[in-house]
Amino acid sequence: MFTGLIREMATVKSYSGNRLSLQAAYRPKLGDSIAINGTCLSVVSIERDGFSVELSPETLTHIATEKLKGEVHIEPAMQMGERFEGHIVQGHIDTIGTVASITDNGNSFDVIISVDPKFIALIPPKGSITIDGVSLTVNEVMKESFRLTIIPITMRETLFGSYKKGTRVNIETDVFARYMHHILSTSGKRDLSWNDVEHIQSLY
Repeated sequence: MFTGLIREMATVKSYSGNRLSLQAAYRPKLGDSIAINGTCLSVVSIERDGFSVELSPETLTHIATEKLKGEVHIEPAMQMGERFEGHIVQGHIDTIGTVASITDNGNSFDVIISVDPKFIALIPPKGSITIDGVSLTVNEVMKESFRLTIIPITMRETLFGSYKKGTRVNIETDVFARYMHHILSTSGKRDLSWNDVEHIQSLY
């Protein structure tokens, strides 16, 4: 499990086939889980100046592989007893979105991201979302897109500063929205009673 708070910007040394090698200050252990641009991957080797992870064919079909170059976000898996910040992130990418526009508001930036309409139901207004591993709050939801407000420090310290119109991003929707949508869609329920809500809450 992750929190969506980027711990380091690592540098890609090489990416070939299903193996990604990174130069990083962080020193994981062999087999550790680590999120790379929001994708949960396993450490398969430790090098002098970093480590390597392996990407499965399934993973490669769900992420923006063109971004596995230059700098990437990394976040080690959360450990028991650590302070919980951000929101609950699994490192499971749901879909790839596309930056539609970036507007500088002076002390913040509005970023609109287009997404396949079938995922809009999993993106509630004021809910949490993970973009390339960064935990963010959704400010507005449209039919085929949603709006984020990005503060200057996030622009400076993450890949958001390099985004432009057309940039593809890895998206993980809120885990609770995903579970509730699945429960409702498979149960055939359209309307929730308070008993339904209490039952769903008890599952977590």
